[in-house]
Amino acid sequence: MCAPAARVRFRDSGGEVIHSDLVSVSPAALAAGRPWRTFRWHHGQAHFSGWYWAATVRRHVVYESRLELARLLLADFDPSVAAIAAQPLFLTASVNGKERNHVPDFLLLDGDGTVSVVNVKPADRLADAKVAEALGWAGAVFAERGWHHEIWSGAPAVQLSNVRFLAAYRDPARLDQTVVSAVAEQVARPVRLCEVEQSWPQQGDEARAAALHLLWRGVLRADLSVPLSADTMLERAA
Repeated sequence: MCAPAARVRFRDSGGEVIHSDLVSVSPAALAAGRPWRTFRWHHGQAHFSGWYWAATVRRHVVYESRLELARLLLADFDPSVAAIAAQPLFLTASVNGKERNHVPDFLLLDGDGTVSVVNVKPADRLADAKVAEALGWAGAVFAERGWHHEIWSGAPAVQLSNVRFLAAYRDPARLDQTVVSAVAEQVARPVRLCEVEQSWPQQGDEARAAALHLLWRGVLRADLSVPLSADTMLERAA
C-alpha cells in the first residue's frame, strides 16, 4: 500500500509506455505525457466526453464527463496552476496479496512545484462504501508521496457559470495585446466594467474583451459569486 511499493505506468509525450515507481517518477514527465486511457465516442453514450483547449498548457486536454470539464475549467482559470494532465498515470500496488490499481482524473502542477492529484466524483457516488474506500486508498498513497489529493464534486453554480463565460476570452492570440496592456494600466483603481468600455468609444468591444481576458488571467479580479454584468467592479489582483 505504501508509496515506496507503488508502481506507475504512463505514456510519455510520444505515446511510449514508461514504467517507474511512484517515489521516483517525475511529475513534470507525467504532466507532459498523453492520457493513459484511450477515449471513444459513440451515439447514445450516457456520459459526455471531449477535448478542451487549455490556455495553461496551450493544448487540448481530454475529459470524460461534464463534471470533469467543470473541474478542468477551474484548473485552467487558476493562475497558480502551471500544468494540467488528464488520466496522467496508471497506479498499481500489492495490498494484502492482491493487486490494486487506480487511474486519477487529473494531475495539476503549481508554479511552486506543488503536485495535486484530482479525482472527480458526483457527490452521490461518495456515499458508496467501495468508491469511498478506493479513493481513500489512492489518497493515502499519493499523500505518502507528498502529493495533495483532491476529491471534487462540484462548485457553486454562479461561480462556474462565470468561469465558463470568461473561458471564451482565454486565448491571448485572439485579442489585441495593445488594448489588453492599456486596459490593464487603466484599472489602477477599482472601476466598473462598463466604465472600461466607455473609455474606449471606438473600441468598446475590444476593451471589454481585454478586461474579461485579464479577469481570466488573474491580472484583474472581481466577485464571481454573483453574475458578471456591466456593473461588475474590477480591481487589480494582489
